[in-house]
Amino acid sequence: METVTTEVSIGIVATKRSPRFEIDPTWPKPLPEGWINGQLPCVCVDNDDNIICTNRGDITKEEEETCIKAPAVLIFNQAGDLIDSWGDWDLLPRTVHSCCVDADNNIWITANGDGMIQKYTHGGKLLLQIGTKGVYDTADGTRNGTPLNSGRTAFIKPAGITVDTTNGDIYVADGYGNRRVAVFDKDGKYLRQWGRQATAEETEAGVGGVFAEVVHDVKISNAGLVYVCDRQGDRVQVFDKMGDFKRNIWIRTGTKTLPDRRGTAWEVRFSLDAEQKYLFVMNGRNEQVHVLDHASGEILSSFGRPGHQLGNFTHGHSLALDSKGNLYVAETNYGRRVNRFVPVA
Repeated sequence: METVTTEVSIGIVATKRSPRFEIDPTWPKPLPEGWINGQLPCVCVDNDDNIICTNRGDITKEEEETCIKAPAVLIFNQAGDLIDSWGDWDLLPRTVHSCCVDADNNIWITANGDGMIQKYTHGGKLLLQIGTKGVYDTADGTRNGTPLNSGRTAFIKPAGITVDTTNGDIYVADGYGNRRVAVFDKDGKYLRQWGRQATAEETEAGVGGVFAEVVHDVKISNAGLVYVCDRQGDRVQVFDKMGDFKRNIWIRTGTKTLPDRRGTAWEVRFSLDAEQKYLFVMNGRNEQVHVLDHASGEILSSFGRPGHQLGNFTHGHSLALDSKGNLYVAETNYGRRVNRFVPVA
């Protein structure tokens, strides 16, 4: 733990203790001979503490001539060994994005280049699909059509996903085209939704239940509250499971006015204690991981900076925690790596 002094968004200076991390340069181990990954948009941890990465496979023409494109789902053990990989590019949605693991160790996948989500067994067998590949929740069903923000069997480039451990309900942050959280039961039946496009004035004022632009992530806390990353709004919005707004957690480290072009609130995770004392937020705009006090929303400390060296981030996009408290960060764009950060005393 370290004692830090930090200036929070409302200008109050506070000194508190927060977790501290350092990079593990030995993790992960190299991929099989000749393999190369593209952008790694998401990292999540399964129920056995294995680390799952989604891979877009968007390698360059030069790399295609000399390398083998790695599969879309890469699974590593705690030692950093690749223990499984799978994914049929023709079956998967275009431009894979987020992943999450449910109580039965199934893997759910979204894609910000398509209009559907999928559920797979841990070994890669397709179990459930909501939506049709290449069909979007728009007036004409095309990617560039007018968003409807109401699809019961379609999305527009859904960004985030989580599964309620109490009943199997599926929460989708939809996403890069729509501006909503959509909820389905465990069999894929539409239940409810909330959210719409915010005006600039609503975004600046922090009005709840509206989103500045990308609805980038969704998680459920131990208390049963739903945390949604309003990325360009520079905030995490908190709701109950029916969509009633509770509060904002501001990540005001970006532009002075909103919406913020890149945004700061990309993904949120909870600390492992029962009370979930801390929140961890991936800020891809500033290339930092923030450690927040959960109760107050105050940023206690941060680590990372833009760059390509160990401990730096290039388009840091997603983060995850394992049962030991290790933190993983996956990078898209030109970063294209996943790193592990270990907690230190």
